[in-house]
Amino acid sequence: MSANRQLHIDNLSSQFKGIISVAKSSQENEVYISTKKENLVDVCSYIHNTFNASLSSIICNDERSLNKYFKIYYVFSLQDEDTFLIVNVPVSEQQPDFPSITPRIPAAHWYEREIKDMFGLEPVGHPDPYTLVLHGNFPDNTYPLRKDFNVNTRLPHLESKLPFKRVEGEGVFEIPVGPIHAGIIEPGHFRFSAVGDSILYLDAKLFYTHKGTEKIFEAMPFTKALFLAERICGVCAASHATGYCQAIEKVAGVEIPPRAKFIRTIILELERLYNHIGDVGNVCAGASFLMCASHGFRIREYLQKLNETITGNRYLRGIITIGGVRFDIDYDLKERISNLLTIIKNDFKGLTDIMLASSSLLDRMETTGRLSTETAKGLGVVGVPARASGICRDTRVNHPYAAYSEVDFDVPVYYNEGDVFARVKVRIDEVYQSISIIEQCFSKMPEGSIKTTVKEIPPYRQALSYVESPRGEDIYWIMTAPNNRLFRYKVRSPSFCNWPAIPYTIPGNIVPDFPLINKSFELCYSCTDL
Repeated sequence: MSANRQLHIDNLSSQFKGIISVAKSSQENEVYISTKKENLVDVCSYIHNTFNASLSSIICNDERSLNKYFKIYYVFSLQDEDTFLIVNVPVSEQQPDFPSITPRIPAAHWYEREIKDMFGLEPVGHPDPYTLVLHGNFPDNTYPLRKDFNVNTRLPHLESKLPFKRVEGEGVFEIPVGPIHAGIIEPGHFRFSAVGDSILYLDAKLFYTHKGTEKIFEAMPFTKALFLAERICGVCAASHATGYCQAIEKVAGVEIPPRAKFIRTIILELERLYNHIGDVGNVCAGASFLMCASHGFRIREYLQKLNETITGNRYLRGIITIGGVRFDIDYDLKERISNLLTIIKNDFKGLTDIMLASSSLLDRMETTGRLSTETAKGLGVVGVPARASGICRDTRVNHPYAAYSEVDFDVPVYYNEGDVFARVKVRIDEVYQSISIIEQCFSKMPEGSIKTTVKEIPPYRQALSYVESPRGEDIYWIMTAPNNRLFRYKVRSPSFCNWPAIPYTIPGNIVPDFPLINKSFELCYSCTDL
């Protein structure tokens, strides 16, 4: 254990003597801190404020079969070192409530509502404890992530009780958008209160297609679960596969081969590239700047064809596996990737030069959809929107994985802006950084094996995993079960953190700006509604 980590533990033990206990973890950068419900708010607030720690996730786990309690885990990530402080409290079935930390740490607001829906535990003191995921159309006392809920249960269809907030006043009218959209996207409902074209308020509702993904993970063999993890999101398949594999490798105590680490890094940066370039084109489409939108889609198509050459499909599925990677990148494939990246670098620069020379496009992007640093921090925003709002945070740097500690790259951050243009600039900068990372990986990648065999995993072992996907920081938490199966696999996607920020960026803008703002965040419905 590092000296700094021990100092943090000593600090907490002194501050909360007799109130907390620190458990030994098999994972070097994870510190588990147990306390009781009545002390939860003070312990979490102290960690958040004293250590400047971000709330990365809140995980609820039905451990009644093990210790007669539900357990809630609060994952805090330290800013300046690779350490997670994980506070956990037991909650009994007889007293199914826990104190809300949302009034002190606003980023907890969706997590606590999700726990209420899925486990039936009440966050006492939450400022808005209404249903989040289930829309009020599940029968009473139906909690899908409790262990005694059968995954094959067929529930009756009930009318949704989901309320919408309304703005009253002369000249105010509502504009409903969705939940079914004209584009090929999943459902989400956006209700604008506007006067003329000026938006006063946006009420956004998601979770229309809850798939029960986390429930399906329960009791799955760990080898089979990889295929489900990889399909959580279509365009972040490699990120989700890497996150799952890292979790299994940590609980199994397995170190993957160095060459596999570099290949994983290459694949993850190729995923970032085709997403970011496509997203820049999407923002242009949102502003009706169709020429640059078409160029963005064209360049992305080159990359997706390259994906198919590497993996046999356009979304980089199938190459990441438990213990490493399934197949190698030989010299010929390396040369093909390098040559295409040189072409794309020049092609993409031509696209962005046209964009940045267009005064009408800049007028649409600058000052539009601003997200302040204070709001972004309060809501726990991650990824591109966070860095565009002055938050210097990137999991590849804060908690290095794969081969990221072996390469040099900059994290682009824009201060005092937080608008659509800043989010576009972060993506533009990161495109060049991704190309540089891939080039460094090719020059530093050693020879050797590409996979370590993982035959078994120990039962009831816990571990965190983390990946900086194109959309931001993914956090995964795993608990294993006997017979090489999963007891719990919790996925916290960046979109889960970032969707709540959208309504804060809308007031004061005009209705035609919403597609532009929404596309600049480039959030995922599928990653959110698991």
